[in-house]
Amino acid sequence: MSGRPTVEHVLLDADGVLQDLPGGWFEGVRPWLGDRAEAFMRASWSDEEPCLRGECDFLVHLENQLRAWDVDVPVREVFEAVWHSIELVPSSIELVHRLRAAGYGVHLGTNQEQHRGAYMRTELGYDELFETSCYSHELGVTKSDPRYFELAVERIGVEPATVLFVDDVLGNVENARSVGLAAVHWTFLDGLDVLEAAMAEHGVHPAPRS
Repeated sequence: MSGRPTVEHVLLDADGVLQDLPGGWFEGVRPWLGDRAEAFMRASWSDEEPCLRGECDFLVHLENQLRAWDVDVPVREVFEAVWHSIELVPSSIELVHRLRAAGYGVHLGTNQEQHRGAYMRTELGYDELFETSCYSHELGVTKSDPRYFELAVERIGVEPATVLFVDDVLGNVENARSVGLAAVHWTFLDGLDVLEAAMAEHGVHPAPRS
């Protein structure tokens, strides 16, 4: 790390880092899909990328998927029961506050379609929690493309080398590194001590736990 600019900002992923979907996606849709739940979700994921880029309405996509699988229920019933079933990870949210207390800029970097993103902004309070939010549907690109991170640091208004990115998907971490960000591969299941040790290697030290 010799000669590298000081990290002054932390960019955090949402799902798997800050928040959890209790039971997982497959169990979430099982009341309507039964033993087809996993196949349904994998089919939905394979076609949802344009929605994550803000190019289409996810509710239309989901409604079409439900119809294709002969599920005759209102799309919002399924969407709100599953896609809004989010639990914040207390230790990760506490870490955000500790980082901010230590003087770091703390920002959100997440792949989300517009409806779930709006729910996270308002109902989960992410607009107040983070200084800058980088939702893929607003940037027009997902984290599977290194351009996402170029646009994210541009939105934050800083140089890539001053940002530490944390994500539970290794490919996203590698893409962030490819354009100059420091990055850590981590999920809340690994435990906060693991993340804090990795952050310390990049010179990032949150305020002490209260």
